[in-house]
Amino acid sequence: QVQLVESGGGLVQAGDSLRLSCAASGRTFSNYAMGWFRQAPGKDREFVATISWSGGSTYYADSVKGRFTISRDNAKNTVYLQMNSLKPEATAVYYCATRPGFVSSYTSRGYNYWGQGTPVTVSS
Repeated sequence: QVQLVESGGGLVQAGDSLRLSCAASGRTFSNYAMGWFRQAPGKDREFVATISWSGGSTYYADSVKGRFTISRDNAKNTVYLQMNSLKPEATAVYYCATRPGFVSSYTSRGYNYWGQGTPVTVSS
């Protein structure tokens, strides 16, 4: 069992930055790849970014590439999502999730533990 708790969401203006955190507890955090997903009001959940267990591999959705950075600190059992140059279309609830292996894919398949989400609102 893995418990995930996201934090860091809030209300910002377009162009601002925000850093989300996801704290994990339970099974050994460093054994798992981590992902960030988001779900905007009235839309399906979509992939944002993923990172391998070591942090050596990352993969991003085209819509956030170059503006968002995923990272992890295995000593703190935490994964981060640094979001720069935020746009109103980034408004969503952001979720972190774990999966046993890293894949360079948009899929949410294989992610077996999810957090409750943290809301991000970007005003124009």
